Amino acid sequence: MRYAEDMPQQRPYPSDLSDARWELIEPLLTAWRDQRRGNGLDIGRPPEHDLRAILNAIIYIDRTGIPWRYLPHEYPPWQTVYTYFAHWQRDGVFTQLTGLLRRLVRTSEGRTPDPTAAVIDAQSIKTSANVPAASQGYDAGKKIAGRKRSIVTDTLGLLLAVLVTAASTSDSAAGLPLLTQVAATHPTITKTWADNAYRSKVVEAAAALGIDVEIVRRDPATTGFAPLPRRWTVERTFGWLMFHRRLARDYEARPDRSEAMIHIAMIDLISRRLTGESTPTWRDT
Repeated sequence: MRYAEDMPQQRPYPSDLSDARWELIEPLLTAWRDQRRGNGLDIGRPPEHDLRAILNAIIYIDRTGIPWRYLPHEYPPWQTVYTYFAHWQRDGVFTQLTGLLRRLVRTSEGRTPDPTAAVIDAQSIKTSANVPAASQGYDAGKKIAGRKRSIVTDTLGLLLAVLVTAASTSDSAAGLPLLTQVAATHPTITKTWADNAYRSKVVEAAAALGIDVEIVRRDPATTGFAPLPRRWTVERTFGWLMFHRRLARDYEARPDRSEAMIHIAMIDLISRRLTGESTPTWRDT
């Protein structure tokens, strides 16, 4: 008979959490499970699945872009992984993790834990065939049928808030509730930079919330690509997100699950930034 200690160790995938990254995340997930036990709502019946293995599987889905049913057998069953994903999304666990890691990064880089300035921008993305038509739209400017991701980041490019809407939603229409959310959850923010799509209504509404929105305009004499002051940080964040193939197209049936996938990508990115780790991108050979 071979005992567990005699069995060969499973070779980790590049997306799996290292011990250092798991050490940053484990306390929050353990607290979540303990709270569910206390409320009699624990979804894990003995033997419980390992929380680290569950999160590794979710990050693997986000990083590789595979369907849930194609999850490798080394991970817990895909139905279990998806159930945890849905519970963590609903309970705001991914949002909490993003906030925790962001504050750790800011502190480690000599910044205040809570930012005072932010940048807002939007990205239209195509959707997959399983996405309900009711949650999609057509962005005439970008000529994309699908959804729109509006995000707010701090000046380091770290995610503060995200809102997923139909692509037909204008930047200003999505920006209004997003900045309202930011004002409520990040009261220290008093300055935000944006592009010309957020002029007028967003500027006025944000001023009422105590946020000064400055429109950064492109010099009409400029030709070709040129990074714009302040705005380039949020555009770089969209570039970071694209390293996660699940985000190269919107595959999620529900917009709130799409927002969760963006948070998971940021958790992956920020935790690596804290521990100084890197992994090959899907563009590498």
